[in-house]
Amino acid sequence: MIAAVLVEVTNKNVDKLFDYLVPSSLESEIQIGIRVEVPFATRTLEGFVLEIKNSSEAKNLKEIKRVIDEKSILNKELLELGKWMANDTLSSLINCYQVMLPKALKAQAGTNIGKKYEKVYYYHPEVEVKLNKSQEEVVAAFQKKNPLSRSELHDFSKARLDRLVEKRVLEERLVEAYRLEQEEEKAVRYSLTVEQQKAVDTMIQTDKTVSLLHGVTGSGKTEVYMELIAHALKEGKQSIVLVPEISLTPQMIKRFKQRFGNQIALWHSALSEGEKYDEWRKMARGEVNIVIGARSAVFAPLQHIGFIILDEEHSDSYKQDSSPRYDTKQVAIQRALYHGGKVILGSATPLLETYARAKKNVYQLVELPHRINGKALPRVEVIDMNQEIRKAKGHFSLPLIEAMKNRLEKHEQIILLLNRRGYASVITCHQCGYVEKCPHCDITLTYHKSANVLRCHYCGYATKVQEVCPSCHEKSLHDIGVGTEKIEEELKTLFPDVHVIRMDVDTTSRKGMHEKMIKAFAAHEADILLGTQIVAKGLDFQDVTLVGVLNADTSLMIPDFRSSEMTFDLLSQVAGRSGRSQKEGEVLFQTYNPNHYAIVCAKNNDYSRFYQEEMAIRKVMKYPPYYYLVSINLASRDASLALLEAKRSEKVLAKYLDKTIILGPSPASVFKKYNIYRYQLILKYQHQDNLHEVLTKLVDYYAANQKIKLELDFYPLHL
Repeated sequence: MIAAVLVEVTNKNVDKLFDYLVPSSLESEIQIGIRVEVPFATRTLEGFVLEIKNSSEAKNLKEIKRVIDEKSILNKELLELGKWMANDTLSSLINCYQVMLPKALKAQAGTNIGKKYEKVYYYHPEVEVKLNKSQEEVVAAFQKKNPLSRSELHDFSKARLDRLVEKRVLEERLVEAYRLEQEEEKAVRYSLTVEQQKAVDTMIQTDKTVSLLHGVTGSGKTEVYMELIAHALKEGKQSIVLVPEISLTPQMIKRFKQRFGNQIALWHSALSEGEKYDEWRKMARGEVNIVIGARSAVFAPLQHIGFIILDEEHSDSYKQDSSPRYDTKQVAIQRALYHGGKVILGSATPLLETYARAKKNVYQLVELPHRINGKALPRVEVIDMNQEIRKAKGHFSLPLIEAMKNRLEKHEQIILLLNRRGYASVITCHQCGYVEKCPHCDITLTYHKSANVLRCHYCGYATKVQEVCPSCHEKSLHDIGVGTEKIEEELKTLFPDVHVIRMDVDTTSRKGMHEKMIKAFAAHEADILLGTQIVAKGLDFQDVTLVGVLNADTSLMIPDFRSSEMTFDLLSQVAGRSGRSQKEGEVLFQTYNPNHYAIVCAKNNDYSRFYQEEMAIRKVMKYPPYYYLVSINLASRDASLALLEAKRSEKVLAKYLDKTIILGPSPASVFKKYNIYRYQLILKYQHQDNLHEVLTKLVDYYAANQKIKLELDFYPLHL
């Protein structure tokens, strides 16, 4: 027997299967999709078995050393999905398979994450022996539940349990246990409104694979998701629910567990590798029917998928930003087609491309235009900071301060958004204009006052703040700009008796901090929740009646064709956090661009007008959804070499892609990152039959080049 094995070979972007002899002792264990350990040159590597055959053209075959898994970890569907991804993204097949799996199951030597075992005691009531009083106390604990784990018997000493084991009243076993403990929740189900029920019926009955659920914030999209999942369960099918931010998972998980109990597995970056390993095996074993998680949960090894739901489908976190650069939505559609299931895209502010497809009847469009039980949308006011800046206290306008005082007096809660972490954006010199920059990246360092460091938000480089300017040697350094850390400091001055929770990457990096902060705010342990965009989506707090956006212009300043869309989305989403219960909601946007259409449309909650305004611009500028995009980056430690190869690539592409607009080469949006220089080419096209063929040849040409790295991204969300 011969096995064709796919291994991960460094610096190669080509997929080649290597033939190995299967020793007779391993023949019964070999399966397609299983991992094996093989000799490769002077090393030992791990790989996936993709073919089993009787002969090989290769001579002097080496033998497989051992089989790693008990069962295949890549089933037929995932094997085919990996091939589709490799073709769709022009990535290596091995990378596509690796991205589907937790670290414990990737084909990479040195990974050693094992199963967790727990001591469990089984009570045998049929054994009749005389027990003393203390032993009877132990036996009494088994009347409600049998068996019990050692942790559940923590009140009793090991010696007492050992004595009962000797008498054979108890039997001690080591049982596999899952690392992630989930608390039982009380079953809760809400009645659907007429609008919600109509939406559910439409999405179940449609013959389209993809439905867009376009519902205003607070319209009850989550209840619709749960009703769809309940329908799938009745038909013996499973579901995947994807959320864009880890901060959304605690509240959503609680609601789903209240409805579906422990039929749920979790999957997101805050889990340890051991927890991911356990959750993956729960899915593969069919022990759960619902998976809730972030982007990579789309690869959950479920066998009978009914629905794949992408909540907040407009989020850019559904696009993988490293190889393979897959679009989660496209992967979800491929899986739904394989299983005969459906994809649900939910958002109050869907991507323009998604909404355009729904308007053209490519997707099923389902609308939820009203909040549950007729609750009013919050009243939104735009504060023109051009007029207010002279009267402002720090970065707070007087109208915002008054609104906050009013809500705090009523013991109501406030969410404040500033989409920039740290204390200040720039440290510069008054005298000579010197600016502290990252030595590895083309970016200024952000000042973090609490740690008294300057930090690069790309590579993580950090350095202590200096008192003297390194250039002119004067004590004239000062900070410019504002981040959440500075706003927290200003809040303590304005409202000294008010408790503030700051939620950003800096405060939530430790495991469990997202959930801890959300629970604390929900329990009214804080009056103000201050944060970056992670506070803008999906959170549901009954007592939040005021939302303040401190700088509504932040994302408008980004040099990106989606900057207006990002601004509209963020403002609309964060506004939706206010007034979600019976109390009236209020929202204040502080801005220097009060007449910009993105801000005006967000104020009026007018997605339709924003769609029309933005689509007109996209049409003239030849951007999605009117044109498709491909981003090509040539990266090197040698800037001149990167430019030379970018120019050469542009000439080749121009020669063979006659129906494509080619922009560049030009420095990428971040020209230098991790000491790597990047030049970018952008392709715009509507129809180009030979595009994949030409780009495949370009990828192959640079695959073996050690000095130049080609980075290719189909349908990039940002340029």
